[in-house]
Amino acid sequence: MTALRPERGSDDNVDDRGDAASEPSVYWPEGDGSAGSSGSGFAGAEGFAGSEGSPDYDGSETLKLRVPRWAMPGASAQQQQSVAAVGGRAERRRAQQRSRRRGGGRSAPAGPRPPKPKESVGIIAVRLMGELFITLGVVMFLFVAYQLWWTNVAADNYAHGAVKTLEQQWGPNGSSAGSASKSHPAYPTSIAAGTKFAVIYIPKLDVMTSIAEGVDKESILDNGLVGHYTGDLETAFPWNGTGNFALAGHRNTHGEPFRYINKLVPGDKVVVETAYDYYTYTVTSTLGQTSPTNVSVIQPVPPQSGYTKPGRYITLTTCTPEFTSKYRMAVWGTMTEDLPKSSGKKPAALQTG
Repeated sequence: MTALRPERGSDDNVDDRGDAASEPSVYWPEGDGSAGSSGSGFAGAEGFAGSEGSPDYDGSETLKLRVPRWAMPGASAQQQQSVAAVGGRAERRRAQQRSRRRGGGRSAPAGPRPPKPKESVGIIAVRLMGELFITLGVVMFLFVAYQLWWTNVAADNYAHGAVKTLEQQWGPNGSSAGSASKSHPAYPTSIAAGTKFAVIYIPKLDVMTSIAEGVDKESILDNGLVGHYTGDLETAFPWNGTGNFALAGHRNTHGEPFRYINKLVPGDKVVVETAYDYYTYTVTSTLGQTSPTNVSVIQPVPPQSGYTKPGRYITLTTCTPEFTSKYRMAVWGTMTEDLPKSSGKKPAALQTG
């Protein structure tokens, strides 16, 4: 880099210092930097030879390069920092970094947090109501899950277990195999309430569950069983010569064995298995809705069934519409086959493949 040079004049301007005036020069204070009246470690303006105001100053030093006083040997750190503070952005950044290193980089601790404002009674009441509604919602959800899912699971397990128990009690074929005669022991004329005595199959609806004596809700129907009308509403057994074998079952929840009996049409089959026989009924008619007090639907000859004389009938009853108990539905059928188990055969309605 070319240094600044003083303007060259005539040869007369060259003094007795020789070539020194034609070359760039750096002005240093005399001595080792300890001289001067300020005592700051470097000389003041009056301590420099040839400086303005000195006796031998001739103005020729004006254009010479000068070293900043803070960079001269002997300048104190305080003077260097004070000059650096007005420097460029990079210099200020370096100064801040040096300051952090000396101070450990720690910021002043934050003061204590102001206390939270006290909530009003209205806000507390709204919060409590919100929590109450959430709790009620969770309880209602759990109740619905219990009614629609868990009751079916528990009832199905109980009903299928009852079917297996009856099958073990009955044995494989009742009386001696290969005989189509009614040589089995006589059926009872009455059965104790709650006793399971038969199994009902509705192949079209994939229903298979036990039949118990009585229509008590908690002990029979809520366990997924089908109940046989007895007591004041006594109806016939399937082994009786004539009569109406009337049954009741849940349409929704608790196993819901009769949920889809509204889909049964004339010609569909219902099979009842007892200890010694299979009784097959063929659906003939349906009453879609009637009053819960209309007990005529389970009479020996139901007036609305289309039957006109005594016979061996079956009646399936349940609630309607779904998820309500406002009305009752009835499905009627007539016996078309009485097959002894001793024959070693099953009804055609139960045969697969």
